[in-house]
Amino acid sequence: MVKSNIEELEVIPSPPQNTQKRKCTPPEIVDENGQTVVKIKKKKTKKIEAATETTTETTTETTTTENTTTTEEPPFQKDFYNVHAETESRTTEAVGKFYKTHNITLKGKGSKNFKPLFEFHELGLLKKYMTACKGFSKPTPIQSCCWPIIASGKDIVGIAETGSGKTLAFVVPSLVHIAKRVKREGRKKNGPFMLIVAPTRELAMQSQDVLEVAGQAVGIRSVALYGGVAKDKQRRDLCRGVECVVATPGRLIDLMQEEYVDLSEVSYLVLDEADRMLDQGFERDIRAIIGSTNKHRQTCLFSATWPDSVRGIASEFLTKPIRVTIGSEDLAAGANITQCVEVIDDEARLNRLNQLLKEHHSSRKNRIIIFVLYKKEAARIEWKLQAKGWNCISIHGDKSQDMRTRAVADFKEGTTPLLIATDVAARGLDIPGVDFVLNFSFPLTIEDYVHRIGRTGRAGRAGTAHTFFQQCDKARAGELVNVLREAGQTVPEAMMQFDLSVKRKAHKLYGDFGPKDYGVPMKAATKIVFDD
Repeated sequence: MVKSNIEELEVIPSPPQNTQKRKCTPPEIVDENGQTVVKIKKKKTKKIEAATETTTETTTETTTTENTTTTEEPPFQKDFYNVHAETESRTTEAVGKFYKTHNITLKGKGSKNFKPLFEFHELGLLKKYMTACKGFSKPTPIQSCCWPIIASGKDIVGIAETGSGKTLAFVVPSLVHIAKRVKREGRKKNGPFMLIVAPTRELAMQSQDVLEVAGQAVGIRSVALYGGVAKDKQRRDLCRGVECVVATPGRLIDLMQEEYVDLSEVSYLVLDEADRMLDQGFERDIRAIIGSTNKHRQTCLFSATWPDSVRGIASEFLTKPIRVTIGSEDLAAGANITQCVEVIDDEARLNRLNQLLKEHHSSRKNRIIIFVLYKKEAARIEWKLQAKGWNCISIHGDKSQDMRTRAVADFKEGTTPLLIATDVAARGLDIPGVDFVLNFSFPLTIEDYVHRIGRTGRAGRAGTAHTFFQQCDKARAGELVNVLREAGQTVPEAMMQFDLSVKRKAHKLYGDFGPKDYGVPMKAATKIVFDD
């Protein structure tokens, strides 16, 4: 519905029949009174193409632009953290014991100035900002360490396994950041203050669910932008005005090109599961998105691992970040997950699956996820299990977004306690109470294996992951054995028949001739010109 501040809006009339169509003209939207389309009228700041060209310059030039400390004061407040008396009085020995117990390391200039929070009230926020934390007794390790750093306005890199509570780690401090801007500047319709970029629809929807619960108590509006559904509702939500946007890179770029989203006011940027986004080939989109945000922004980058690609993005776009690592910076399985690997023939898998379900799903109520490799395989296993009387449902790429959303909702509620999924759900599904995961087919990469089994054993609970390993999976044998050994799990004797050597991963640009020191991002290539 069009409000009284109509002078800020521009009514777009229906174009004449013979008029040439404008580039990126948004389709018509009709409000509740039948009024023609309402489009946000804003000053155009930068084109996405320009942002892409700017951010694809040499590393040295871009780093100088992004990371150089400027004397110009930011137009918004980022530091609102006051150290609680309990936190201040915490001894060095107590802090060191906490770090050692949870295998935590902090690196970066100023990291020693921050102490972890042991209780929620130590953050010093009003109860309305902590609504999303109800039901939890104390902060998780990643929250304990990240909250004081983010609340102080610092850029941060958070490295932690899936299911560690990273979403609340960046959502809770953002509420105060946004609330202060709304109080000072009022609600705006020309762009969000906060942007969360996630690699998958499921992860974007999960973050949006948390934001809706947390933001409702403080009057902060949010919208999730992702593909697989029509854009009309997303466009209408953006036109009404939101303070937070959660988006996948592809859909966000589309709506930016249509001029429905202006990121120039984004002062709080979150890159969630950054390693996954870069693995999926979104690096160019990520650079364009970051280049369109406010230059004074606060940036939070969260990842399960710390590969070269993520290091490069962090060094290029974050300003003097503090890095918080929970566990290992390399890919590792959760210590509270019991891993069972069974070498098996293809023909025997279905009967063995039925036996395991009788053993681990005898109540027919506990939640179990069965992972497969292909969409057709998911549909086939769903049909086979239903024929044997199991109450199950599947999610895969051939199903519409509505069907997938309904399937996940039924699984969460316990209506359908057996979920068959492809790797589309390996990351992004945060469903408490999944105590058993079964890999019916081994994934194509060891990274996907770790993220699959990470669907169980979340939030400190124990879980079990059972994996079928076939002769055709022998190329991953060495990597799988390393993961088992690092987690202190038993390696089955049958795995010793395979070649356990692990080939070093080649550099994505230079192959085997890439840099040998993986601790530092590779410098950009420079052009050498010789005199005649």
